[in-house]
This record gives sequence, structure tokens and C-alpha cells, in this order.
Amino acid sequence: MDWNQLKAFLETAEAGSLSAAARKLGLSQPTLSRQVAAIEAQLGVALFERVAGSMVPTATGLALLEHARAMGTAALDLQLAATGHSQATDGLVTVSASHPMAAYVLPPVIAALREQAPGVVVEVVASDALSDLQRREADIAVRHVRPDQPDLIGKMIRQASAGFYASRSWVAKHGHPTSAEDATRCDWVGLDRRGQYLQYLHAHGLMVRAEQFVCHTENTLTSWALMQQGLGIAPVMDEIAQQLPGLVRVLDDVPPVRFPIWLVTHRELRTARRIRLVFDALADHLSKP
Repeated sequence: MDWNQLKAFLETAEAGSLSAAARKLGLSQPTLSRQVAAIEAQLGVALFERVAGSMVPTATGLALLEHARAMGTAALDLQLAATGHSQATDGLVTVSASHPMAAYVLPPVIAALREQAPGVVVEVVASDALSDLQRREADIAVRHVRPDQPDLIGKMIRQASAGFYASRSWVAKHGHPTSAEDATRCDWVGLDRRGQYLQYLHAHGLMVRAEQFVCHTENTLTSWALMQQGLGIAPVMDEIAQQLPGLVRVLDDVPPVRFPIWLVTHRELRTARRIRLVFDALADHLSKP
């Protein structure tokens, strides 16, 4: 069986559409579609039903999916073990991080690493979701939660802090709020519409009401851009706030938000020389605020 065709079946079933699976595999949609058709022809069964742009596994496809997953897991284990024994220092290392960390914290680290190890090519995956290191979505992850999977190892680098900020234009127009009580009379930039951000603010002692959110976005970088335009208050990691022009820290009497910075990798990968090199370089640079 052609392994590329098997991956095409597996990723299409997981993603639910040819376009999403093609993006995941780095292929064009027509190429992926041909691979799916080829494995269906080889097996002599229909694996998918095409329904309104989605790829829905047939009953046969669902029955074969677990076998495909087992084969995919075995292939990943083989790749992990081989990478873990690699002594090469040149090559690609993928690092995942949240959008703020990827945009503002990692670039100087990678620039310094470039001077130290010019043969290492770093790919930064910016996502606020946790990358699946066991499926090799990344070699190393910068996270704010401790890893709980037994095959992952993590190193807690340090505690970071975030404060609440507004633009100078907003402060000039509305004044400088300092207390948690002041926060109940301010405009805010919302980070979701499901109420989770509101609950977090309440847990932090800020009894903000839903109607105080003048706009919403689930992307942190976008929330900062909206805040810089004078739309309201938003939390910003303190060391990143120093890089953003025109910000004023507000709610001075409210304690800062504290959160950890963890470096995480797969246990098998920690012994690969180039991945260990990048892991150690990240640990060294990220330990300094």
C-alpha cells in the first residue's frame, strides 16, 4: 500500500474536508483528491461520501479508520525513534507557540540561535491551541500549562506576568482607571463571546459586565490592535507591552496576571542533537524576561 495514499485517507477522515486535509499535508486539493480516489480503487471500496463540500466516511471507511490510525501511530513512533537517535545538528526544527509568543518573544531567540547554529532551520507554528507533539505537529512547544502526557517531558522556564493596558488616546478621553471598581465603568475588548473571558476576569476580581465589551475577537494579536485604536482595555504580557507603541498600563491596583512558561518536547526527541540544541537555546533565552 502506498503510504501517501494511506495518509490521504487518514487526514481527510480526521479533517472532514479535502481542503483542510490538503493544508495539513502541504498538498494541493486535486493531488489529495487523486490519492483518496487511488486508495479507494486499490481497496475496491468507497471510503467517503461527498456531502456539501465535506468528506464523510462511509460505514466501510469508519471500519477501516482505526486500522489506518494504528498504522499512522506506528509510523510516527518509527519517525520519533529515528529522529531521537539522529546526531545531525543541521536540519528543520518545528516550534509551536501562542500567537503573542510567536510574534514578539520567539523572533529574537531565533535570531540568536541563527548565529549559534546556522545549519538549524526553525519553523514557527503560531497557534493558541496545544500542538499534538505525539503526532509531530511540532518538535518543541512553548506552553503555559504543564504537560500531562507520559511521553512528553517539560521544563518550567519561569513565571511571566501580564497587566491591563489601554491606548494613550483612550486614557486621554476616559481618564486613568486604577482600581477594580473603576474597571466596572470602562470599555473592554472582548476575547470571546462564550463567556469564558468574562468568567476569568471575575475570578481575577474584576466584576466586568458583558455589555462593557465594545468588540470581540478570539485572536489575541487582533485584540491588541483593537485596544491600540482606543476601543478599550485588554490584557497584555508585560514584556510584550514594552514593544507595543502608545500603551498605558491601567488598573494599577489590580494584581498582575501570573502564568508559567513551559518548554515541552517528546521524550524520544530530547536526545536528537539539533532538537536538544534548540530546546536548550530556548530555555536559556526565555529564562530572561
